[in-house]
Amino acid sequence: MKSSTIFTLVFLFWASILLSQNGVVKGKVTNAINNEPVMFANILVLDTDFGTTTDLDGNYEITGLEPGLYNVRASYIGFNEKTEFEVQITNSKPAIVNFQLSETIQELEEVVVKASPFRKTEESPVSLRTVGVAEIQRNPGANRDISKVIQVLPGVTSTASFRNDLIIRGGAPNENRFYLDDVEVPNINHFATQGASGGPVGLINVNFIREVDFYSGAFPANRGNTLSSVLNFKQRDGRDDRLGGTFMLSATDIGLTLEGPLSDKTTFLFSARRSYLQFLFQALGLPFLPTYNDFQAKVKYKIDKKNELTFIGLGAIDQFELNLDANETEEQQYLLNNLPVSPQWNYTNGLVYKRYQENGFLTFVLSRNMLNNEAEKYFQNDDSSEDNLILRYKSQEIENKLRIEQTLRVGDYKFNYGVGYEYAKFNNSTFNRIFTSQGSETIDFFTEFDLNKYSFFGQASRKFLSERLILSLGFRADANDYSDDMSNPLEQFSPRFSLAYAFTDRLSFNFNTGIYYQLPPYTILGYQEDGQFVNKANNIKYIQSNHLVAGVEFNTASKSKITVEGYYKYYDNYPFLLRDRVSLANLGGDFGVIGNEPATPESEGRSYGLEFLYQQRLYKGFYGIASYTLGWSEFKDDKGEFVPSSWDSRHILNLAIGKRFGNNWEIGVNWRFQTGLPFTPFSDVSALVQNWDVNGRGIPNYNLLNSERASASNTIDLRVDKKWFFDKWSLNVYLDLENLTSDAVALPQLILDRPLDEDNMPIGDGVIVNPDAPTDEQRYDLKTIDNNQGSLIPSIGVMIEI
Repeated sequence: MKSSTIFTLVFLFWASILLSQNGVVKGKVTNAINNEPVMFANILVLDTDFGTTTDLDGNYEITGLEPGLYNVRASYIGFNEKTEFEVQITNSKPAIVNFQLSETIQELEEVVVKASPFRKTEESPVSLRTVGVAEIQRNPGANRDISKVIQVLPGVTSTASFRNDLIIRGGAPNENRFYLDDVEVPNINHFATQGASGGPVGLINVNFIREVDFYSGAFPANRGNTLSSVLNFKQRDGRDDRLGGTFMLSATDIGLTLEGPLSDKTTFLFSARRSYLQFLFQALGLPFLPTYNDFQAKVKYKIDKKNELTFIGLGAIDQFELNLDANETEEQQYLLNNLPVSPQWNYTNGLVYKRYQENGFLTFVLSRNMLNNEAEKYFQNDDSSEDNLILRYKSQEIENKLRIEQTLRVGDYKFNYGVGYEYAKFNNSTFNRIFTSQGSETIDFFTEFDLNKYSFFGQASRKFLSERLILSLGFRADANDYSDDMSNPLEQFSPRFSLAYAFTDRLSFNFNTGIYYQLPPYTILGYQEDGQFVNKANNIKYIQSNHLVAGVEFNTASKSKITVEGYYKYYDNYPFLLRDRVSLANLGGDFGVIGNEPATPESEGRSYGLEFLYQQRLYKGFYGIASYTLGWSEFKDDKGEFVPSSWDSRHILNLAIGKRFGNNWEIGVNWRFQTGLPFTPFSDVSALVQNWDVNGRGIPNYNLLNSERASASNTIDLRVDKKWFFDKWSLNVYLDLENLTSDAVALPQLILDRPLDEDNMPIGDGVIVNPDAPTDEQRYDLKTIDNNQGSLIPSIGVMIEI
């Protein structure tokens, strides 16, 4: 037996017997409205004999726990009880679990109201799902990426297997908004698509996350400028006892997280991560070499029990280069001819100040974010002459934001209201030679503008009938000084109404309706021709979407729930792109930039469907989610007729199940079936030599918009985790097998049909089928390749926590 094998066996043996039971969970229980400590609250570690009560300051601490996952509950007379699920207990650091309890409106003070294991708010009783950090970390195939984790939820469509675009209930990728501890973050992905929200790799560090609230409808009034979803990331605080950290090594990147106290009142979290994909891709002979770096920080200063200040920082530096040596196969050459060199960087910094009052709290949020996006492409990647230049693009988006909001409890009512102001700057330098089915065009312009945006909002909620009936009514209004069409906030008045009625303690009916508005992408607003803002002259305006959602929810006795929801959305004033005669709503699921062209606010669309969800919290070692979505997404074409949109995936079926075994082994499986997405066939002019040499890809024939449909995808992911807990540190080793079926969500593409050598490798620059024809009529011989054949992606990772 090899010495390395003997060492491994010895290590595993000692790792199994050196476990100790020094796990600690501690925290504070406070009133959710005024932050006053809740004294003598009961704290229970469920399914164990461990428990305690809080002291005069609301603090508690439970020791002697064996490492593992636990559910921890806090309760007190006159308050709604609350449970934190799947709290990871280790020996390396105390688990900090703070509870904010809401007062019950029931008159009998001795009543403790039993809470559902699933989150529901007065403002959003429907279309809200909460994802815990343990669910993110263990999800098979997701690689700790929240954008992939939520794809198992109903209503979420995937555009491509290698991307994180969020298509929620048939909406476009640019219709989502993200918040990190109340600070808006424009994008949560590396290599972001400007004008949309997607990218291939998430940039938020899961080690920072406590939980994520995912709204696919019923948006609270204080969350604006969205049409499809809101993701609200809640970060944990850094540890307050001593310095600690987590080291992460995976198949794609390496990262380090540090945390600890800066003073008696201040804690911090900081992380940095860098990928080494460029080395792996080069070894695999892939034609592109991506490198990403990201940084994240949180500093929290508890001034006193009534005042706290939090700093949030998030940033990314991305490099995307071409591997010109990988040009042997048809697929390699196709990618080399299409992909530009595209460096990008972005950051978001924010300050959040909270002041607690007797019956509420005041929140100030001040933030700044910036995106710098560049792309450059030369004909056949030959940059020796500017005559070969096809694309040179550089753009910057800068936003400075202030939001002030007040939350109050007055008797049986809950109020939230506030104002917002934003100063934005945008610039864009574009040179692009393009060929479309309508002809050729060279775009060359520079544009910049400043924008002042403002908003005000309010929402009132009340519980009736011993809290069985909950009503919530809200409004929001947004405006800016871009044009007269957007300057009147009453034109963007956004009412919303929610209702929840509990027939029994477990069965309830939930409803929401509202009108929502979103500003078109800056690329649309900034487009110029001959020094004029073309789309301002075209009366571009806020996009409008009317929502109607209703459903029933049943909570079982075994920490699971079943929901059935129906939804309907109608879109108006969507930008209609004049160059290709297609709605902007059909774009955004690819790399690059969308919306950098003339448009009018003429597009209309609709999305409707039915969703089913069964979710099982950790119960006797098992957990899982099963979801099914039947949905339609349609937008009008240039003839004014509804046709399927690019996101019209009729059937989506997900099943994610897992089991925790003894000795801290865990296994999970994720199966996903999705109907193929519609696509537009290519135009015959794609084969023209003058077109192909510039575009390097097929030109869609938008006269046949989304008239064909790709093949369905069927993928299976598997993940196995093993954890060891030592006295001062812990170790987690995992194996993640993504796409065991080697299937993929993808669309067909055109490539040059070239002769092959004796090794079946393509040679030459392409075959011209009519060389004797005039130059502007010569055509290449093209063929279609099917991209739905994916690859099995194995990943081994190691995480060390100290």
